[in-house]
Amino acid sequence: MIDLVDLIAKFRKRYDKNPRLFRAPGRVNLIGEHTDYNDGFVLPMAIHQGTVAAIAARPDRMLQIWSLNFEDSISINLDQVGKGNSRKWGDYAEGIASSLMSRGISLTGADIALKSDVSIGGGLSSSAALEMALGIALVSVSDQAIDPLSLALAGQEAEHKHVGIHCGIMDQFASVHAVKDHAVLLDCRSLTANLIPLNLGNYQIIVCDSRVRHSLASSEYNKRCRDCEKGVKKLGEVLPGIKALRDISLSELEDNRSLLSESIYRRCRHVVSENERTQQAAEALIAGDVALMGQLMSVSHQSLRTDYEVSCRELDLLVDSALAQPGGLGARMTGGGFGGCTVNLVERREVSSFKKNVSGEYQARTKIAPEIFAAESGDGAGEIHL
Repeated sequence: MIDLVDLIAKFRKRYDKNPRLFRAPGRVNLIGEHTDYNDGFVLPMAIHQGTVAAIAARPDRMLQIWSLNFEDSISINLDQVGKGNSRKWGDYAEGIASSLMSRGISLTGADIALKSDVSIGGGLSSSAALEMALGIALVSVSDQAIDPLSLALAGQEAEHKHVGIHCGIMDQFASVHAVKDHAVLLDCRSLTANLIPLNLGNYQIIVCDSRVRHSLASSEYNKRCRDCEKGVKKLGEVLPGIKALRDISLSELEDNRSLLSESIYRRCRHVVSENERTQQAAEALIAGDVALMGQLMSVSHQSLRTDYEVSCRELDLLVDSALAQPGGLGARMTGGGFGGCTVNLVERREVSSFKKNVSGEYQARTKIAPEIFAAESGDGAGEIHL
């Protein structure tokens, strides 16, 4: 939990003025992984962890941004915004400012302090939380307005152009549109969403952070995007009119399997089947069918591990351990993969023993202490009024 009083005090000491506070949450994706950039379906929910931007306007065109997490600061001239791709946290800040201005929003200079309690690189959208918190803060202190979807799209553009990650829209969309006690079933093509009540009964969402961050995550993410594009191009030769893997059924994929290399086929099979699982999961939550929800989560992980090949030893250990525990109903990696977190469906009365057992088994196998916590759903981005 971010200490807002401490953040305000540090802001006042550094900038000698009083800030306004804006917050955007991270998210955990319950199911629907690597489907968003394929025009598919995703089912995330916002979490209590997020990023807070303390901000006050200044009379010039400079953004002075201080990250308390990195103990680092950057300066951005709004009249000379760079092109990013430095592979540092400042790319996200620079990118969202540039994207907002490209949408005709007139930004003023500002003094800013950022503090986050989202695990960085853990697959819980720390980057989207930063972009959305900073974005809504910049717009607000500049006396401008922006609708939530446009803000989310600005964040996605920032990742594409300034960070170099060809991400989908899920993370930013969830960070601004989320509603407490609900997941968001997002159609990543139409950008329409339905709020799905989290009817979990006696079960709870538990996140296990592997504390592992493999360096190949970004390059492999972009490679998976290209693999999917290759699959669409090849399948389009016999299935005219398809624009993305979203447009293909499993039977159509199987009928035309011979057109694809084995690896491209498996990438496509994951995405097509994951879209079906995600829609089934939303229906299961509405019906309160937690058993089916857990089953779909676990099948999703197997697909991510074997077909999409974005899991890793540590994530697989956490999933296998979770499913072996009393009350462990479903488990899967969440986020881009190659480290980060798993999301688990656990019976409430077994949560304490689940944490103890999974942590102990994981540490014995990896010598790493995982972070395990209950993921409480929350609302999307907005101003904090103390």
